[in-house]
Amino acid sequence: MKILFIIDRIELKYFEFNKLVTNFWLIKGLIEKGCEVYIATIDMLKLKNAKAYADCYFSYINEDNIFYDKENKNEFCIEDFQLVMFRPDPPVDLDYINATYILDFVDRNKTLIMNETKAVRNFNEKLHAVMFNDLMPINIVTSSFNDILEFLNEQNEIIIKPLNQCFGGGVMYLKKGDKNTAVIINQMTQNGTKAVMVQKYIDKAVYGDKRVLFLGENILPYCVQKVPSNNDFKFCEHNDSNIKKAVLTDEELEKFKPVAKKLNSMGIYMAGLDVIDGKIIEINVTSPCYFIKEINGHFGCNIENDIVNYILCAVQSRITKEKPLIVS
Repeated sequence: MKILFIIDRIELKYFEFNKLVTNFWLIKGLIEKGCEVYIATIDMLKLKNAKAYADCYFSYINEDNIFYDKENKNEFCIEDFQLVMFRPDPPVDLDYINATYILDFVDRNKTLIMNETKAVRNFNEKLHAVMFNDLMPINIVTSSFNDILEFLNEQNEIIIKPLNQCFGGGVMYLKKGDKNTAVIINQMTQNGTKAVMVQKYIDKAVYGDKRVLFLGENILPYCVQKVPSNNDFKFCEHNDSNIKKAVLTDEELEKFKPVAKKLNSMGIYMAGLDVIDGKIIEINVTSPCYFIKEINGHFGCNIENDIVNYILCAVQSRITKEKPLIVS
């Protein structure tokens, strides 16, 4: 099988040896399964005569690490690949959107795209979490100073999030009576011109947020708690001391199943919920981190095998029109 990974520019720059990155494990696992794997970034995508192409590099394993052939960049029609793993990080800016437009010209009968770029383009990780509003903390999405101030006065403690960043970027905590209230609200909304997600602060956030992992309609049985770092109120540093073993409760498994089913029906096959005290604070669909290194260490498993098997089965199911194998 021939597979293309579209990864982030910064990830390409630091590609080798990066075992903290989900793509490392997926690419390695797919190569070990006999797949031919290439990598590219969004700026390497192009259209020629209404056909989507990519300049890309061949990747390979050497002594348990993966590398790519920097000296040889090859152009392929994207329909030459049976699978495209579309995994660049936010911000979902104009370049990102244009990349999804190029992939609109790929015949889905020839090539499976995971996650489906039309779905990713239409799903904002903060804003569209409101599709499951009953599972979220109390929230509003607005650019209005007065709306946010009123919400703050009602809730006493709030979190304000930009709609278009990742890894906690730009997220602010605000408490009623803070002398910087006006400055923070104006800065976050760019003086009332930019909508933001505003959520009631959850007290248990001091213990971090839980990453709940989806594959298709299924929830993986492995889970980690991302603990706040550097005296911050949120997880913002990916290292072993900030990623703890966690357990999914039966209640969480039951109430998040409909979320997995809905996202899968939209073409979002791989996703990660961030959850605090049973409440969804956002839904990661662009390039969800599966914390493979940490989960393997905490649970004594090889979670990448489950993911790789699901991916290969999903490609096969596109051909046979059968549902992908359920991951247990």
